[in-house]
Amino acid sequence: MAAISGGKTYHHGDLRNALICAAVDLATEGGPERVVLREAARRVGVSPTAAYRHFEGRGELLAAVRDHARRALADSMERAAARVPGADDQALAAEARLAALCRGYVAFAVEQPGLYRSAFGAPRTAGDPDAGPEGGAGEVRAFTLLTDALTALAATARPPRASRPAADAAAWSAVHGLSLLLLEGPLRRLPAQRRDDVVDSTLAMVVSGTRVP
Repeated sequence: MAAISGGKTYHHGDLRNALICAAVDLATEGGPERVVLREAARRVGVSPTAAYRHFEGRGELLAAVRDHARRALADSMERAAARVPGADDQALAAEARLAALCRGYVAFAVEQPGLYRSAFGAPRTAGDPDAGPEGGAGEVRAFTLLTDALTALAATARPPRASRPAADAAAWSAVHGLSLLLLEGPLRRLPAQRRDDVVDSTLAMVVSGTRVP
């Protein structure tokens, strides 16, 4: 998604989508705090009044950015999994896919910190689908990818077994927590090689945890 920028003026077409594009650019530059409806309107070249015809306020625009960021995160995971070479052993192939999905998750966070923070750090409103205590995980494709990978891995066991209870949430917590530590915590100062080592160790822990009966 590319925003209309560089002083270009919006004249026709899908104004709502143009505003979302501009907001995504803002989030990429500075996270959810940077997303302001008036600024998105300025970048597109329309008045704030025109922008408010499509979004009631900043919260709705942030929700649209959050949806885009979550899709981009899942896309990063799927691209990483697609690069994994095939394996004759089904268990090894399933482990490799799980590790690749996790690696794509962390890579997105490191490479797109503004969008990553917007995927989960944008303020919620009462109308958001995951604003309530029971919402959230089911609305995030990244979580579904992890769940499916863990289910497929469990099926390779002999005899086949069900995934460990809450294994999907545990795996998500591991990669999400690592991502935040690399972005905003003490691990953000690690040199590239050391950071890669930490990522490898964490992913090995996630995969090995699936082998425990």
